Amino acid sequence: MTQEQLYTVERSYGEWELRRYAPHVLAEVDVQASFESAGSIGFRPLVSYISGRNMSGEKLAMTAPVIQSAPSRGSGHAVSFVLPADATLESAPAPQDSSVNLRAVTEEWAAAEKFSGRWTEKTCADVERRLRAGVEKAGLTASGPPRFARYDPPWTPWFMRRNEVVIPVQPPN
Repeated sequence: MTQEQLYTVERSYGEWELRRYAPHVLAEVDVQASFESAGSIGFRPLVSYISGRNMSGEKLAMTAPVIQSAPSRGSGHAVSFVLPADATLESAPAPQDSSVNLRAVTEEWAAAEKFSGRWTEKTCADVERRLRAGVEKAGLTASGPPRFARYDPPWTPWFMRRNEVVIPVQPPN
């Protein structure tokens, strides 16, 4: 079974959840492509990295979700794999491919809304708008750009796919 990114649901708000994500390490690539194409293009170097194309030849377990967000620098999209929960920057094998970067993420609070269906920019934008309205109504403050998460492989029927929009928020008082 595929390991999923660790988080605790702190509160449910009907359609969405307030979560506290555990610290984790991302393997990430920046991709210059359309919203719909970026995930497929970014997937290739990331799956090569976890399949052993790294400095130690170590294979890493596939985890879920595959995350797409704004890149930390430049334009386009960042596509990321969350490394297994026990990985640290020190223990993760160094990438051979210079396009793959490792990044540590500290504990984070975020609002997350699940949805099924096709992965389109319009669908993600609609869910993001709804989630932002919910965050504001709950008295929470967004603290970063949204990210979009895919949990299922592309051969999963569209109506069974688990997708999420996740918006970082300031921890509640």
